[in-house]
Amino acid sequence: MSIYDTAHELARQLSSAHEYEKFIQEKKKLKADRANSEMLDGFRRRQLEIQMAEMAGQEVDEEDQEQLEQIYNLISTNPVITEYLNAEYRFSRLISDIQKIITDAVPEWFDFDENKEIIN
Repeated sequence: MSIYDTAHELARQLSSAHEYEKFIQEKKKLKADRANSEMLDGFRRRQLEIQMAEMAGQEVDEEDQEQLEQIYNLISTNPVITEYLNAEYRFSRLISDIQKIITDAVPEWFDFDENKEIIN
C-alpha cells in the first residue's frame, strides 16, 4: 500500500469516525436554530476581535471583556450550543492527536531549532 493509499484510508476512517459523526449531528442541531447559530457566531466573532486587538498590542476595553463574558455565560447554559462545542472539541482533539502522531514520526521536518540559525 502506498503512502497516498494510507492517507486516503485515514481520510475515510476520519469521515466515519464517531467523533466526526457526532460533530455533524450536533452541527445540524445548531444550524436548525438560527438564534443559537447567530449567538455562537457572534460570540466567536467578538472573541476573535478581542484576541486580535490583544495580539496587536491594543488595550482591550473592560466593557468589551464584560460583554464577551456575558455572552459566554449565556451560551454556556444553552444545551444545543454546549453539545455542539463539546462535539467540536472532541473531533478537533482527534485531528490534533493524529497530527501529533504524524509530526512526531518526522521530527527533522519540524526542527525549528535548526532553522533559528538560518533566521538569525
